[in-house]
Amino acid sequence: MIRRVFERGIDRLLASDPGLIRLRVAASAVLGIVLAVGALAPFGLPLPIMLIAAIGAMTAAFTVSDPTPGGQAVTLLLGLVAGSTALTAASLGAETPPLDGIVFVLLIFVAVYAQRFGPRGVALGSMTFFLFFFAMFLGTHLGQVPVLVVALATGLAANALVRFVLLRRRAERELLDVRRAFRARLGAVVRAAAAHLAGSGRGPAQLRRADSRLHECVLMIEDTAEDVIDAAAAGLLRRRAIEVELAAQWLSVTARRTTSERLTAERRAELVAALRRLRSLIERDPRELPLISETAEFSEMLVEGSRLGRHAEPGDELRRAIAELALADVNAQRIAERDYSAEEDQQQAEPEPERTAVFAYDNQTRSAIQAVAGGGLAVLGGELVSPQRWYWAVLTVFVVFIGSATAGATFVKGARRLAGTVVGIFGGVLAALLAGGDTPATVALILLCVFAMVYTSRVSQALMAFFITSMLGLLYSLLGTFSFGVLWLRLAETAVGAVAGVLAAMVIVPVRTRAVMLDDIAEVLTDLDDFLRSATALLAGTENVSVIERSRSLDRAVARVRATMEPLTHPVNISSRRDYGWYVLTTLETIAFRARHVAARAQPGLLAGDENLSTLTGRIGRNVEALLATVRNGGGRALSPAGREPPCDEIDDAGGRSVLSSLSQLDAAVLGLGKAFDLEVGEAQSVQHGVRRHTRSAQVRTDSIQGTHDPVSRRTQ
Repeated sequence: MIRRVFERGIDRLLASDPGLIRLRVAASAVLGIVLAVGALAPFGLPLPIMLIAAIGAMTAAFTVSDPTPGGQAVTLLLGLVAGSTALTAASLGAETPPLDGIVFVLLIFVAVYAQRFGPRGVALGSMTFFLFFFAMFLGTHLGQVPVLVVALATGLAANALVRFVLLRRRAERELLDVRRAFRARLGAVVRAAAAHLAGSGRGPAQLRRADSRLHECVLMIEDTAEDVIDAAAAGLLRRRAIEVELAAQWLSVTARRTTSERLTAERRAELVAALRRLRSLIERDPRELPLISETAEFSEMLVEGSRLGRHAEPGDELRRAIAELALADVNAQRIAERDYSAEEDQQQAEPEPERTAVFAYDNQTRSAIQAVAGGGLAVLGGELVSPQRWYWAVLTVFVVFIGSATAGATFVKGARRLAGTVVGIFGGVLAALLAGGDTPATVALILLCVFAMVYTSRVSQALMAFFITSMLGLLYSLLGTFSFGVLWLRLAETAVGAVAGVLAAMVIVPVRTRAVMLDDIAEVLTDLDDFLRSATALLAGTENVSVIERSRSLDRAVARVRATMEPLTHPVNISSRRDYGWYVLTTLETIAFRARHVAARAQPGLLAGDENLSTLTGRIGRNVEALLATVRNGGGRALSPAGREPPCDEIDDAGGRSVLSSLSQLDAAVLGLGKAFDLEVGEAQSVQHGVRRHTRSAQVRTDSIQGTHDPVSRRTQ
C-alpha cells in the first residue's frame, strides 16, 4: 500500500514537472546559496555581504537558461560584469540621492528592453535589476563595493559549480524522465476519456486540461531529444511524437462524441474497459514500451479497432481511436529506444533561424518606455509612503512588466502580484513566529521559501509573490528589523507599484490588448501561409522541406496569441469580449491542430499529380491572404467557400486521404476564423467538375480542439 502511494506520488510529480527540470533548478538555487555562504562564512564577513553572494547564486539559478553549457558560462561571466556595475551604481546612488532613484528607473528600461534578445537578455537584465534592488535593501555603501564584487563572484561561482558539476543537466536521463512524464500525461488523457465516458469525471474540462498538459510534454521531448540523438533521429521522433499527440487529441474528441451516442450499458462498459486496458499499457516504464506490441492486450486492441463493419455502430469510432493511439504510441517509443527498422529516411532541410533587430520601435520597446514611466510614478508614490522603502514599489513595476506586452496583461500580473503579496505578509508573520528568533530555523525557512519561489516561478505569479514576501519577512527577522509595520509597509509599496505600472500601461503610449492580438494573429496567418506553401511543395514532390518545423512555428505563434489574449479570456472579464476571445482562440488552436495533422502525415510526393492538392491549398492560401489583409488594414474581400464535397473521397490511398481530409478541416477552420472578422463567404463551388462523388455532408465540420499552454521559453538549462 505504501509503495503504491509512493509510486503514485512520483508519477504525479513527473506529470507536473516533466524531466524534473523545475525541481533541479530550485535545488540548484538552494545548493548554490549554501555553497556560497559556506565559502564566505569562515572569513567572518558581515551578513549583508554574504547575502549578496546568496542572491547572486539564487538569481543565476533561475534566470540563466541558455540552450548550451557554453552559452550559460558566457552569460554567467557577463552577469558578473553587469552585476558588479549594478552594485557599484546602487552603492554610489545611496550616498547621493536622488541619483539612486534615477538610475533604478533607467535600469527598468534596460531590463525590460533586453527581453527582446532571448534568454541571455532576460537573464542579464533580471540579474542587474535584482542586484541593484537588494543592494538598496541591504543598505550597502561605496566602501563595500570591492568585497561586494567578491561576494557576487563567489555566488556565481557556486552556481557554476552546481550547474556544471554537482547538479549538471544529464540530457539522456532528462529525456527518460520527460518520457516518463509523457507516460503519466498520456495516461491522464486516457483516464479522463474513460471517466468522461463512464460519467464519473469532471466532463470536457478534464479532457481539455489533459490534452493541454500532454502538448507541453511533447514539446519538451522534442527539445530534449536534440541533445541526445542525432538530427535525423530527432526529426523522426518529432514526427512520431506529433502523431501520438494527434491520436490522443482525437481520442478526446471521439470520447466526447461517443458520450452523446445511444450506447447500451453493456457497450459503454466494454468501451470503458478498453480504455482502462490501454491506460494499463501506457503507464508502464517507457523502456518496456517496444515490447508492448508483443502483448495480447495490444493485439486485441488493434483487432478490435480494425474489425469494424461497413455500417458503423455506436462506439466504433472510439474503438478505432484507441487502436490508433496504441499503434502511434508504440511507433514513437521505438524511435526513442533507437529502433529505426520500420522507418524510412526522411531527413528534411531545417529553416534558418531569424535574427533579432538590436534597435526597433515595437511593442517590446513601448513596454520598456511604459516601465520607465511606471517606475517614475512608483518612486514618487513610494517616497510619499516611505522615504526609506520606496524601492519596493519600483520592484513591483518591474515584475509586472516582465513578460507583459499589453495593458491588460500588466493589469492581470499586477493583480496577481498584489494578491500574492497580501497572503505572503501573513505567511511571513507566521514563519517569523515559528522561527522565534532562532537563527538556524530562520535560515532553514528562508531556504525553503527560496526553493518554493524558484519551483513555482514558471507556473504561478501569485505563488511566487507569496514566497518572495514570506522570504523577505524572514530576512527582516534575520537582520533584526522585523516588525508588523514593515510588512504592512511592504504591502502599501506593492499596491503603489501595481497602480503605477497599470496606470503607465494604460496612459503612456498604451499597447492595447486588441492591437497586440491583431499583430499576433497576423503572425499566425503568416506562419500558416508559409506552412501551406511548404506542405504543398512537399506533397507535390517539388521540394523536400521541414513541414514539422513549420507546424511548430505555427504552434508557437498560436501560443503567443493565447498569452496575449489572457486578459480577454480571464474569468475577471465578464463582458461579451470574453466569448469573442474564446472563439478566436479556439479557432486558431483548431487551425494549429489540423496543421500538425498534415505535418505528421505528409510524405514527399504523396499527392504528386493530384489536382485536389493545388485546388484546396490554393483556396486556403487565398483565404489566408484575405484574412491577413483584413487583420492588418481592416476591411477585406469575401472568402472563397469550401467545396461541396471533401476531395478526400476521390482517392484510395489512406495516407493521401488522411492529408486531404485534414486540409479540408483546415479550410473550414480558416472560414470559421473569417467569421470573427465579419468576412463574407461567397457561394460554394465544387472542388472539381465532372468527377464522380461519394455522398457526404457538404460542410466539413471544424472540431473544437482545446488549446495548449507553452512556456515562454521551452528550452531547458
